[in-house]
Amino acid sequence: MITETDNLYASLMATKAAPDDLEQMISASAPEVQARLARIDRSFLRALLRHSRGDAAIPHAGAIIRHLATAPVAPVFLPEIAHSRTMALPVTGEIAGMPAFSNRAFDRWFHDQRVDYGLGLYGEKRRVYETDQFADSASTERRTIHMGIDVFAPAGTAVHAPIAGIVQSVIYNADPLDYGHTLILRHPFGEHSFFTLYGHLGASLPGLCQPGQTVAPGQIIAHLGDWHENGGWAPHLHFQIMTDLLDQTDGNFFGVGQESLWPVWQQICPDPNLILRLPPALFGR
Repeated sequence: MITETDNLYASLMATKAAPDDLEQMISASAPEVQARLARIDRSFLRALLRHSRGDAAIPHAGAIIRHLATAPVAPVFLPEIAHSRTMALPVTGEIAGMPAFSNRAFDRWFHDQRVDYGLGLYGEKRRVYETDQFADSASTERRTIHMGIDVFAPAGTAVHAPIAGIVQSVIYNADPLDYGHTLILRHPFGEHSFFTLYGHLGASLPGLCQPGQTVAPGQIIAHLGDWHENGGWAPHLHFQIMTDLLDQTDGNFFGVGQESLWPVWQQICPDPNLILRLPPALFGR
């Protein structure tokens, strides 16, 4: 049984129950608990239980991370980011006068920096996500930790596939501050698959990719979208790796996670620089 508290994630993990017992445990809980968990991703809850028992939250995540550390990759952008003028774009106050990524004044500001690419950080806490849109019924904690790397460049800039894959989904996520045009690629890996997500794309996406299509490394798969088509953001790519899609089958995936659950989210969405291969100094670290 899961105890009714403000934080059902913590209550669930405190049981240290086996993941296979999740549904029975929810059924034995109070109606209020059942109602609050009704729309929570069940695969994510099972990952939390595995973590609470000292096991890997995603059993195959370690093997995927080790594979990506040495697998050959193609550049996602040309000219290559590492050989271009770049700047890190932390949102925690280090850059005086930088507008928010969701403020149209950012475009002029970024143009004036005279760089080719701007880089938004993985694992960064972002206050823009402290709204009800990024809450859920299991906890009062908002999902604020960024699980992708952002690459800012002009709208229309081509995006290339870094590794071979199969188009999992091509969707337009229309909510404000969502991904807009979104591509997810599936990459078979032994008995499992991992996935890469490309968010904030332009309307050229459906003409370039369709579900079931295979893509080759270096192939143009999308272009960066402008404000009206990318969810309401300055033009950029949100690039993310998922070792498991959990129960998210509608062409969307969590782009931010709860800070208190970050050890689990890191296994689900490891550092995208495993694929981008950018020198850490480019992120200001």
